[in-house]
Amino acid sequence: MLQGKGHFEDSRTLRVETAEGQKFINFEQAIIAVGSKPAMPAAFDLGNRRVMTSTEALEVEEIPKNLLVVGGGYIGMELGTVYATLGSRVVLIEALSSLLVGVDADLVRPVMRFAEKAFKEIHLNTKVVKMATSGKQIKVTLSADGKQTEEMYDRVLVSVGRVPNCKDLGLEHTQVALDEKGFIQVNAQRQTADPNIYAIGDVVGGALLAHKASKEAKIAAAAMAGEPAAFEDIVVPAVVFTDPEVAWCGLTETEAKEKGIKVEVARFPWGASGRALTLDRTDGITKLVIEPGTERVLGVGIVGAGAGELISEGVLAVQMGATARDIAESVHPHPTLSETLMECAELFYGASPHTAPRKRGL
Repeated sequence: MLQGKGHFEDSRTLRVETAEGQKFINFEQAIIAVGSKPAMPAAFDLGNRRVMTSTEALEVEEIPKNLLVVGGGYIGMELGTVYATLGSRVVLIEALSSLLVGVDADLVRPVMRFAEKAFKEIHLNTKVVKMATSGKQIKVTLSADGKQTEEMYDRVLVSVGRVPNCKDLGLEHTQVALDEKGFIQVNAQRQTADPNIYAIGDVVGGALLAHKASKEAKIAAAAMAGEPAAFEDIVVPAVVFTDPEVAWCGLTETEAKEKGIKVEVARFPWGASGRALTLDRTDGITKLVIEPGTERVLGVGIVGAGAGELISEGVLAVQMGATARDIAESVHPHPTLSETLMECAELFYGASPHTAPRKRGL
């Protein structure tokens, strides 16, 4: 193992800056797995530690009394939830008209209801015009409905996305190609335009998730060894660790509408779950996105306590091409939250013992 900053000299040579000086590594094949970093727009980069990204937000020594979270995506909602739980008065602003954009609206609603209680304020369709240091606080100018307001915060968390760590790698000395957003372009084997170099994880774009990167690493390693492998038809689950958690995999209802794909949707409310009742967490929903005719499960969505633990069954169902009947006829332990998947499938057939019969075709 060699630790230091790597820089490609060419398609077969890597220069590494170590504590002992420069070292050169000759290789036949290489995998780039340098990840990504939080985006920080220049207008927000004041050189003030009170303006944080998600990296610094995990290292704060004291809990801020007043925290502004810029961005209502995964990271903003997750960390906003954490700080609100720790006692911060959290104000969250989002430039778009909804939180967790891209996630099905019915899965977002329970999270929104929690956030409205836990956060001091939530402002949608609101933008940050500028920030400035003001003593021991940050003065923030906000714009909404054509009006500007100024507010003071102890700290500001900027969570507006992530960018790939592609700079200063010496990629210009190789045949590696980048897309318009700066991510490395790869094929199904995770091979770049340079046949000697592969890339995996955040640096290739798509879902910026650790488990996706792990799967890509296995595929790249197999391809480099000459074994058949491809990142195709891979079902990658997503989890937002808010309260309640949100998890989904496969085709979402939102994507189906956008792409004009006809689907049927079954939803099972956790208010009808005995286990959810005992946990006092009836704020959840389990849903199946089903292909008409074949009844194949195309997607699964869950919002509720422990949704991230439950989604794996959905991944398996979608990956294997299981039908709703496969899930409905699989015995699930009682009383558990995992039952909600079985009962959701039973509801699709109008046979759930704990909910009113569903009219097919709705």
